[in-house]
Amino acid sequence: MPGRLLRGLWQRWRRYKYRFVPWIALNLGHNPRTLRYVPEESKDKVISDEDVLGTLLKVFQALFINDFNKQSDILTMLPEPVKSKYQDLLSVQHPRVKLLEYRHHQQSIFKPEEILYKTLGFSVAQATSSLISAGKGVFVTKGLVPKGAVVSMYPGTVYQKYEPIFFQSIGNPFIFRCLDGVLIDGNDKGISKVVFRSCNGRDRLGPLKMSDSTWLTSEFHNPLAVGQYVNNCSNDRPANVCYQEFDVPAVFPIELKQYLPNIAYSFDKESPLRCVVLVALRDIKQGEELFSNYYTIVS
Repeated sequence: MPGRLLRGLWQRWRRYKYRFVPWIALNLGHNPRTLRYVPEESKDKVISDEDVLGTLLKVFQALFINDFNKQSDILTMLPEPVKSKYQDLLSVQHPRVKLLEYRHHQQSIFKPEEILYKTLGFSVAQATSSLISAGKGVFVTKGLVPKGAVVSMYPGTVYQKYEPIFFQSIGNPFIFRCLDGVLIDGNDKGISKVVFRSCNGRDRLGPLKMSDSTWLTSEFHNPLAVGQYVNNCSNDRPANVCYQEFDVPAVFPIELKQYLPNIAYSFDKESPLRCVVLVALRDIKQGEELFSNYYTIVS
């Protein structure tokens, strides 16, 4: 009898996919209403990878165009067809302005959150959470987030299951666990911050940045990179977003990688870069705070 009970508990534990490493113990008395259930790991995605990729490319291209006066060194390294593509995008906003002359053109620079609103119809930002003693939270500051939209990204250093993360994990509530065991350290302080910046400098190719480290500062270049501050749902505050894992494809434009808020701990070209986005489970109105499920049960 005890053996059968233990086997049953072990099977239930294997089905449980905790999203944040420090929260394992809290699941011993979990509330079923704050859990998310999926039939199997392969069906954990709310929208397709193609939709996620399309959204990221749309936002990143808009950010790239907005920062064009800072991109001259990168443009010299791009093939002519790619330059022509950006010339076409640029001409929509600034007719009669040539690509190589753009750095001399006086443009109106928009803030990243304004670019997000112009591109997707909403903007998000960190602010004091509506939950008591919860610290920071993430709110829709403008517009309407439609159901199925990518509303934010979870930034941080990406660790494979076999890579060391012990010292980074001490007292760190921002370690996100993917369903396959890959970990993302979204802490913007201490050793976590040092590790990310070190990896960012390691992977840089001349003027080409392979990731965005500005989420570690107060001046975000990617306005979506605030997902680490989304709070857990409760009985009173049901989840309105959920986590979705996304592997960056090899064909991702190299000039847009400067806006990816994730970087691999080890320099391994064989493994695609893992990113995590938060997807809206319903329409989310201006002024609402985002809430996610920290726990997922795979049936």
